[in-house]
Amino acid sequence: MEKIRARLNIGRKLSKLHTFQLKLVKGVLGIGVTVFTVVLRLINCFLVQTSFVPDEYWQSLEVAHRMTWEWTAGIRGFSYPLVFAVLYKILHFFTYDAVQLLIWLPRVLQALLAALADIKLYSLIQSLENPDTAKWTYLCQLCSWFTWYCCTRTLSNTMETTLTTLALCYYPLPGSKTHSSTKYLTLVALAVIFRPTALIVWLPLLVYHFWQEDKDKKLKLITHHCLPIGTLAIGISTLIDCMFYGKWTLVQYNFLKFNVLHNLAEFYGSHPWHWYFTQGFVVVIGPHLPFFIYGCTLASKRYRILLVTVVWTVMVYSLLAHKEFRFIYPVLPFCMVFCGKSLANLKTWRRPAACALLVSNLIPALYTGLLHQRGPLDVMGHLQNLCDHTNPSTPTLPEVLFLMPCHSTPFYSHIHCPMKMRFLECPPDLTGDESYVDEAERFFADPHQWLMTSFPYKSMLPTHLVFFDVLEQEIAAFLDGNTFVRSTEIFHTHFPEGRVGKSILVYQRH
Repeated sequence: MEKIRARLNIGRKLSKLHTFQLKLVKGVLGIGVTVFTVVLRLINCFLVQTSFVPDEYWQSLEVAHRMTWEWTAGIRGFSYPLVFAVLYKILHFFTYDAVQLLIWLPRVLQALLAALADIKLYSLIQSLENPDTAKWTYLCQLCSWFTWYCCTRTLSNTMETTLTTLALCYYPLPGSKTHSSTKYLTLVALAVIFRPTALIVWLPLLVYHFWQEDKDKKLKLITHHCLPIGTLAIGISTLIDCMFYGKWTLVQYNFLKFNVLHNLAEFYGSHPWHWYFTQGFVVVIGPHLPFFIYGCTLASKRYRILLVTVVWTVMVYSLLAHKEFRFIYPVLPFCMVFCGKSLANLKTWRRPAACALLVSNLIPALYTGLLHQRGPLDVMGHLQNLCDHTNPSTPTLPEVLFLMPCHSTPFYSHIHCPMKMRFLECPPDLTGDESYVDEAERFFADPHQWLMTSFPYKSMLPTHLVFFDVLEQEIAAFLDGNTFVRSTEIFHTHFPEGRVGKSILVYQRH
């Protein structure tokens, strides 16, 4: 009897030791995944040296420096730019507000948040599926070219996507062990504050959560979670906006009125209704598309709500005239769940398929991150050097005029000195005047005449002109007549289009 008990005790000790070893291995692997993901996203951050859209500066970093028309009109909240304003204030307080830190620190913050979202998505799939599927989902997430291109940018869409991914990890998917209504609803509320369109993505998910709850818990979900969190979020964001605007302003309503009810976003371009289905979604998901389609046929019922959310989001955005790739970026992590399921099911073919997926994403990721549309950042780096080199005969700093489509480049957030700069403005008409033409359109209608009218005297001329090479011939007479000489040519893109040229030229007056 004693021998049996001794053996049982040894068995228990071995079992405990085995459990401890498993936990230790999981802990080490978890630390390894965390370190690898953080390092990868930091590398990602510094290997993206190009410009995507004006909003990554003009709806975030530039607002931390100075307001734009969107904030004057009250259709954008200050909550998101306030994140960067706090960073800038801390740097200023410790006298470390060097221009390179102002440029890169916000992006490093975005990179760290993106890494956190990657790790949490991996953990979620680990809790729902076998380790194999979680591993391939993690790979799909990390090698997505569009995620690489966007996840470290200071776009509100980037923060919306990060918060959406984090919220999904606490969402009550069937079988989820990390479900927390308070946590996921708080993250959803933050996403909506930073970018109201996050509600489009989360509407079907919220409805599904309410529908699947037990009858006796539905009321509690609304009264104990949705209403308190929603009210607190709107209250805090409204208070922040009122402080900065100096008046009561409900940004979410103004945003809805501007972009949906009045559809003034169409001022910035429009596409046919099918654009997301024929081009937008195909480009965003990229080489993952066949894996996503195959994964949709394999996925269990628990993931149907994610697929419904992807289709719903693309359909809703298709109803709006103004369309951009980045608008559907928040559903990309959802798609990676199906891609991971697809790769895991390929078995013997999955390694070659994964290698093909990695290489096919690496090429566009590196090209768009290092080459395509790098001109705006390079030209601002060139102009920033002017802050330290004033003309001995002229004690004032240079004056720069950007003759480009408005918001083509960052502004003072990338200069950080009192150098005079001006660009062609293009705010949409908020008064309903049908004859309204913005300054940029008036300039491009007749560039030479606009310049002659705007600068009738040579004493009024700026010291530097910045424009795309496609404009050079049209204003050549003005440049020669006012002794402007080309000082720099900066590569921008291999695919010039319309008013955007292959290179950016800097002309200096002598």
